[in-house]
Amino acid sequence: MGMGDPLERIERLASENAVVIFSMITCCMCHAIKRLFCGMVVNPTVYELDEDPRGKDMEKALMRLLGTSSTIPVVFIGGKLVGAMDRVMASHINGTLVPLLKEAGAFWL
Repeated sequence: MGMGDPLERIERLASENAVVIFSMITCCMCHAIKRLFCGMVVNPTVYELDEDPRGKDMEKALMRLLGTSSTIPVVFIGGKLVGAMDRVMASHINGTLVPLLKEAGAFWL
C-alpha cells in the first residue's frame, strides 16, 4: 500500500475537512447534495472524481467501502464515512445529520 493507494488517499482527503463530498460534475444527485449542505450554511469540500486522473480508482475504492454499486455522491463528515445520498438524506430526515455536522465543526456561524 503505497502513496498511490486510492483508499488511503480518500481517507486522507476525508480527514482534512469537516465535510467532504466525493462527487462528479455530471451527476445531478451530487448537485442536490451540494445544495443541501450549502442551504444548511455548511461549506463542503468537494472532490470531482471526473476531473481527477485517479478518479476512476477512487470511485472503485468508494464502492468497496460502501459495499454498493451506486456510490456517487459519497459524503464524509468529521473524517467518518456517512455514505451515499440515501444515507445522508435518511440522517437529515431523522435529525442525526445536524449533530454530526456540529460535532465536526462544519457550520460557518
